[in-house]
Amino acid sequence: MIFDFQSKLPNVGTTIFSVMSQMATAHGAINLSQGFPSFDVPLELKDFLTEAVAAGHNQYAAMAGVPSLREQIALKVNRLYGSAVCPEKQITVTSGATEALFAAVSSVVRPGDEVIVFDPSYDSYEPAITLNGGITVHIPLLGQQYRVDWQRLRDTITQKTRLIIFNFPHNPSGSVLLEEDLRQCERIVRNSNIFVLSDEVYEHIVFDGITHQSFLRSEELAARSFVVSSFGKTYHATGWKVGYCVAPESLSVEFRKVHQYLTFCTTTPIQHALGSFMEQYPDYHVQLPNFYQKKRDYFCQLLSGSKFRLTPTRGTYFQLLDYSELSEKNDMSYAAYLTKEVGVASIPVSVFCQRPSSARVLRFCFAKEDTILEKAAELLCQM
Repeated sequence: MIFDFQSKLPNVGTTIFSVMSQMATAHGAINLSQGFPSFDVPLELKDFLTEAVAAGHNQYAAMAGVPSLREQIALKVNRLYGSAVCPEKQITVTSGATEALFAAVSSVVRPGDEVIVFDPSYDSYEPAITLNGGITVHIPLLGQQYRVDWQRLRDTITQKTRLIIFNFPHNPSGSVLLEEDLRQCERIVRNSNIFVLSDEVYEHIVFDGITHQSFLRSEELAARSFVVSSFGKTYHATGWKVGYCVAPESLSVEFRKVHQYLTFCTTTPIQHALGSFMEQYPDYHVQLPNFYQKKRDYFCQLLSGSKFRLTPTRGTYFQLLDYSELSEKNDMSYAAYLTKEVGVASIPVSVFCQRPSSARVLRFCFAKEDTILEKAAELLCQM
């Protein structure tokens, strides 16, 4: 049967992460494309999960999240960012950060509203905006450091601007915000009706002594912001798909109206396990910058003899490599070539941009065991 059907997302296909991971599997390539660690979650966290299941925490959780977990999140937010948030009214546990991002967009964006994103921008933002009738407005980040062009942001805002989406530490580039960037943002949105969505899933993975500038550090910005984070990135548990959103009470009310009809609640025993782990190991995240900086430095060192050009990333567990000296192919074609012919899968950065650029840059995930990084670097250095 043929239906007279018009897609709501006519320009959207299978996500690039699935495409490249499938290609890596098909060709037996080392998968440095999709952003998941090759090492396991902490043993104690697995034990807490076993205990939660055995204790009977296997039915629906509270819609907004298990109270004990939300309490631990509130304590962590206060310790890290000096922000006293109410676990009952301002924190919502979600089925991954992607759900939180969609719920945040859905809760405030209306047909015809404009939403500003910064390119390269994570691929889930624009579909969420489009499905809610919004119009995505793209602003490119500046230079090799992928900095926000604050003047261009000022010039881009219109009466229709409803939401600005930030993502720092930034995927795919690894760039970070500085304290002055928060001040710039404060000045721009002050006395406006613009909301902010801050995607901070890599909040604990920053390098070289840099301090993560969460939007929760600013009382002024926090009052209009949805701040999203992810347990998957912090505890090497991407497959558990648990995230959360911190927002002022008025925004949380609207956020939960959407959340309850997306997933209603998130897996109960995992929430109990995460709450218990955070209570027993409240400073676990403190070791992540050093852990991943060693991975970054080792990967960059391994590639020092290659023809790839790089600037060490400042955050996340992704490293960009410029292949300009190796090929004139566009990044999608070159990523496919590396996967099929060389045996290393990566992500082409152009898929995160509205307008393809002439830059020849690929994103590689270094959240892997050293032996995997060594083998991948060996193959790349042979080029």
